[in-house]
Amino acid sequence: MYLWLKAFHLIFMVCWFAGLFYLPRLLVHYADSEHPDTRARLALMARKLYRFVTPFLYLTVGFGVSLLVLLPGHLQTGWLWLKLAGVAFLIGYHIQCGRYVRAVNENRDRHSHVYYRFFNEIPVLFLFAIVLLAILKPF
Repeated sequence: MYLWLKAFHLIFMVCWFAGLFYLPRLLVHYADSEHPDTRARLALMARKLYRFVTPFLYLTVGFGVSLLVLLPGHLQTGWLWLKLAGVAFLIGYHIQCGRYVRAVNENRDRHSHVYYRFFNEIPVLFLFAIVLLAILKPF
């Protein structure tokens, strides 16, 4: 049972991260474009992608909680608390992506493509940290 839960946790985490990586790229292109038709298409794509990947967030967290129910002793480890802090930050990042998607769909976003290029790099840093913590369990 544990391995099944772990496998689904990882599968949905990968799916969620695919969205976290691609969604800000759409925002980069949106901010970089001056063509109204292109901007409208990118805003629509961003909205659809956000709606598509949001369930992966819930499934990732749900399977992660299931793993903690099976192995409550992990809550005594420092690495897990750091991982959970990273996940909490990424949930906030996901929510912020939704705010940006809403703003571009309402044509009220004023961020530059440079801003979104930097914003786009954040989940990469957290992916590295979370995976290293989960595999190496340093604390």
